[in-house]
Parts: sequence; structure tokens; C-alpha cells
Amino acid sequence: MLLEIRHLYKDYLQEKIVIPVLKDINITIDEGEYVAIMGPSGSGKTTLMNIIGCLDRPTKGDYLLEGESIIAYDENRLSDLRLKTLGFVFQNFNLLTQQSALDNVALPLSYAGVPLRKRRERAFRALQRVGLEDRVHFRPNQLSGGQQQRVAIARALVNKPKIILADEPTGALDSKSGIQVMELFRQMNEEGVTVIMITHDANIASHAKKTMHIFDGMIDTGNKESETKV
Repeated sequence: MLLEIRHLYKDYLQEKIVIPVLKDINITIDEGEYVAIMGPSGSGKTTLMNIIGCLDRPTKGDYLLEGESIIAYDENRLSDLRLKTLGFVFQNFNLLTQQSALDNVALPLSYAGVPLRKRRERAFRALQRVGLEDRVHFRPNQLSGGQQQRVAIARALVNKPKIILADEPTGALDSKSGIQVMELFRQMNEEGVTVIMITHDANIASHAKKTMHIFDGMIDTGNKESETKV
């Protein structure tokens, strides 16, 4: 088992009022799975993704990664996890606007202390992997939305993470670009990368091999198989 969440809750304090967002979440995800977590706006799916991605902490409950509880990890250890184990793909790309595609992809490698020449080589291979070897020196504003998202995917892949976390990865894309991006996720999963995707779109969720549904902070722990598989 790669990832397990046990009786997890998340509350926020707003003007001294406790707002419950996640309520008794229990999920397990095995290595190599492709999971969509689907729910409407405000259902808590992005909060759950942020906790899975070690970007936020739960109010209570446990989170085990590769069999080890990470709840008590300090920020340095969580940062190390994000760098070496997790890759992130966001709806709004989160690229540095003044940096080239190559430099954007190489950024995680610089944090990891990889020498300049090696990180440029690995960043180029990652861009080649997503079909952008002819756009390495382009800045984000010189790329289409679909190309920017492929740069973001290359950046997520460059450290060879075990888990890719994708939050509404096609939300800002046209349908053709969305199909291309989903094909990249399929290929990554076939190569053994665990993919966890947040979406409100049933068509996008259908690309996953398993779909979980979240409503009002509560998830269907039955982990129903999606009807459509690709």
C-alpha cells in the first residue's frame, strides 16, 4: 500500500467559528493506481489534495505514506517528501513567467542540489517526453495553454516522483489540449507512476481506473470502479 488516510478531519477557523471541511476521510491507494477524486465546488476535494500533497495539515487523523505516518513530520521533512516523492500539476500551471520552459522544468532539480549541467539535461529529456523539445527556450507567455500545462507536467516528472497529484489539470484548457494532457497522464500511469487527480468533470474522471466521490467533506470509501476506462 502506497498511501493510507485514516479518520482524517480538517477544520478552519473563521472569525472564531469552526468550519468543518473534511469529515472522517478514510482512503487507501496502492502503488501504480490511477485515481480520480470527483466532487462539486466546495466539496473539500482540493483541501484533501493539499493534505495528500503535504501542502496542508489535517486537524486530526493519520496519514501514512509507504507505511510510515507523516503527521508529525516537521516542515523540512515534508518539503523533502514534496521534492522527492510527489509531483504537482495545477489548473493554472504555476510557471515562472520570466523563466524559459527549460528553466521552469529544471527548478525542482536546483532545489535538490543537482548540478547545472545535469539538471538541464534532465529538464530537456522531460520536455522531450511531453513533446516540447522544440520549445525549451520559450517563456510561458509564448506558449499556448496546452503547451504550458505540458511544461508543468514535465516539471512534475523531472524528479521521477512516485505520485503525481493533478488538481483540475484540464480546467484552463480547450478540449483538444485537454485530450493531449490526459493522454500524458495515461502514459505516465502505464509506466508505473501513481496518479491522483482532482476534478469536477465526469468526462475527465472517466480516464482514471478508479473514481472516488466526495460531497460535503465526506468521501465514498467504497472506491467504486469508474464505468469507463481508457
